[in-house]
Amino acid sequence: MRIRIVLSAALAALGLMFLLPAAAHAHGDTVKVVVTGQREGHVTADVTWENDGDAVEEAVAATVNATSVDGTRTLGAWRLVRDPAAKPAGWTTAEALPPGSWKVSVDVGFPALGHGELEVAVPVVDPAPGGPAPTASVAAPVPSSAAPVSSAASAAPAPAPADSSAQAAEPAAETEGYAVWWTTAGVAVTAVAGAAVGLLLRHRRRVRLDRLN
Repeated sequence: MRIRIVLSAALAALGLMFLLPAAAHAHGDTVKVVVTGQREGHVTADVTWENDGDAVEEAVAATVNATSVDGTRTLGAWRLVRDPAAKPAGWTTAEALPPGSWKVSVDVGFPALGHGELEVAVPVVDPAPGGPAPTASVAAPVPSSAAPVSSAASAAPAPAPADSSAQAAEPAAETEGYAVWWTTAGVAVTAVAGAAVGLLLRHRRRVRLDRLN
């Protein structure tokens, strides 16, 4: 009896030894990576086991790289994170691709090796309609009281003609003074000449009277 129990336990142990590795390797040693596209610029991909197609439930260590079609720009490496919108096999990136055409490649290193790639086109997103219309800037009106100030300022140089008229009046005043002086001098000369003539006439009369006497 004891021998049968020991043999049964040994057979069960041998069965577990063969069954456990088989269960561990049931999914296979590679994963299948299918890049499905993009959502709002975020790369999306499905990661499943190659052998049975089951979703990978373990954490996935993968890198995502993107190169523009013309080869002028490169982005990455980014990592894959769980995509709540595409469970259970969906994965995505936290970063987003800018608009344009991109060659995307995904390389998985854990829990098994896998690779996938796809050319992805990210469209240009137009701004949402119905946004507030831009308001045109309106210049503040200039107060009407400023007009007299400007006219007064423009009239400020007005005293210049007065100076010129004053300068013009000075020669006139000088000319008038000269005229008065010459008039006075002429009157004085005339008076002196008249007095001299009168004295000369009186002198001649006396001489005549003396000769007659």
